[in-house]
Amino acid sequence: MSRAAAVTFKGTPMTLAGEAVKVGQAAPDFTIHYFEGGLKAITLADLKGKATILSVIPSLDTGVCKIQTKKFNEELSALAGNVNAVAVSLDLPFAMNRFCGAEEIKNLRVGSDYQNRNFGEAYGVLIEELKLLARSVFVIDKDGKVAYAEVVPEVTSEPNYAAAVEALKKAQ
Repeated sequence: MSRAAAVTFKGTPMTLAGEAVKVGQAAPDFTIHYFEGGLKAITLADLKGKATILSVIPSLDTGVCKIQTKKFNEELSALAGNVNAVAVSLDLPFAMNRFCGAEEIKNLRVGSDYQNRNFGEAYGVLIEELKLLARSVFVIDKDGKVAYAEVVPEVTSEPNYAAAVEALKKAQ
């Protein structure tokens, strides 16, 4: 399934692959990868038991994605250890790791959907024309239900940080 003109990128309508994720539904399963002494996987099952925020970005190499990642890192410092926080993109795990080290990102893990884009399709945020993930934020409660879902209408705009963090606090 595809959703034509679901978002815009610099004003140009873009198509998203997959169905939109809705609040209240079971969070779709996924496998993303990170680098820590080798490539390792993160799945939905790895995140159960704690409320989780998934900060989805097109690429850490862009200004807005950098701002989003740093802002959530800062906002989540008070919740560190009590929640799961993952930044998801199609950047390679090695580049994501390097970025987090350089920018002192300590309150978010990173996960790359580069291998098969199953996260992007499962969460309905894979931009078909660009083969990048649309800017979005999902909060999953400790039982695996979607508590918050925001797909930012214009990919180059920032998400609603306050609403996402508030939903995360309520989902604990």
